[in-house]
Amino acid sequence: MLTDLAIIFIFGIFMALIFEKIGLAPIIGMLIAGIIISPNQMNLVSENIFNISADLRQIALVVILSRAGLTLNFEKLKKVGRPAILLSFLPASIEMLAIIFLSQKFFSLDVIDAGIMAAVLAAVSPAIVVPRMIKLIDEGYGADKNIPEMILAGASVDDVFVIVFFSSFLALKTGGQLSAMSFINIPISIITGVIFGIIIGKVFAFIFEKIDINEIYKAMIFISIGFFTLELQKIIETKIGFAALISIMAAGMAINKENPKLANELLFSYNRLWKVFELLLFVLVGISVDLAYVKEAGFLAVLLVIIGLLFRMIGVNLSLIKTNLNKNERIFTSFAYLPKATVQAAIGPVALQMGLDSGNLILSVSVIAILVTAPLGAILTDKTYKKLLKKS
Repeated sequence: MLTDLAIIFIFGIFMALIFEKIGLAPIIGMLIAGIIISPNQMNLVSENIFNISADLRQIALVVILSRAGLTLNFEKLKKVGRPAILLSFLPASIEMLAIIFLSQKFFSLDVIDAGIMAAVLAAVSPAIVVPRMIKLIDEGYGADKNIPEMILAGASVDDVFVIVFFSSFLALKTGGQLSAMSFINIPISIITGVIFGIIIGKVFAFIFEKIDINEIYKAMIFISIGFFTLELQKIIETKIGFAALISIMAAGMAINKENPKLANELLFSYNRLWKVFELLLFVLVGISVDLAYVKEAGFLAVLLVIIGLLFRMIGVNLSLIKTNLNKNERIFTSFAYLPKATVQAAIGPVALQMGLDSGNLILSVSVIAILVTAPLGAILTDKTYKKLLKKS
């Protein structure tokens, strides 16, 4: 395992530096590094890496959303409330409807299998979106209209919304029943997650106002709270909806409100830790890619992903109706909502693991979605924000 991690770090850094040198997003290099060293391709790392990859990706997600929460400001979010709420479900809903319809035509799937595929494909990637929006906040781009905060909030809730649909379609396919409670759980999960997160954040801020310890220790304790929150979701989710990832972000926001100095200390530590977790996350996503599946899905899968993105962009622009965003800012928001990676890597293989006939196809299309949209979204966001957004 240690040898595997050494290969991941060395190859990941090497490829990231090459892509940075040629003016492309380093994460593309990390993804390609993972594909090259994968047991599915050159077999430079052992298959044991799959045993821990899900946990490592989860750790990276906790770090990402903690950073997002510590950066967000309650007052600024109030100003972008309505479009942020619409962005949390409208683009994903429109994309899912389009994919459900088209995947039945393209691949002769039944409506439930098409729904599973649509739910896998519809989630935006916090791993790509969050670090870029934090960078924009730091540099002051879009600050006059709180655009990065709006995108951060909407994209984070988007994942919870889509995963509930994925679980519901999967339950239907495996003999369960689709209940109204499944969908009522969406707002319940968000509300309970926010309330719990605010309480945790306030307690954390109070304790560390009284106790002074090393900044890295504070960050490690906050990360550990995130892990406990994820475990709490597993324990109580059969009784009441609870969105742990939303809770983690809300806790960061509460700390930022109660104790901005502590939030800055934590952010400083997280920014240093993120380099490690970013590398691990994207190389591991690449490792999960099997090019044999990509060939099997072929041109129709690429076409499905691209059409889905077009419908997603329509959803983004509908969400921004009656806002004060100009044409360039709306285009940028559409670009920021394109990338997919984390959720697709996490839930893409589930249908195959459960033995569904459509499992191979769903995994193949989710892999293609990562390969097409992760670089596309990252490049468009990185290359256009200075032109499309106003610097405060």
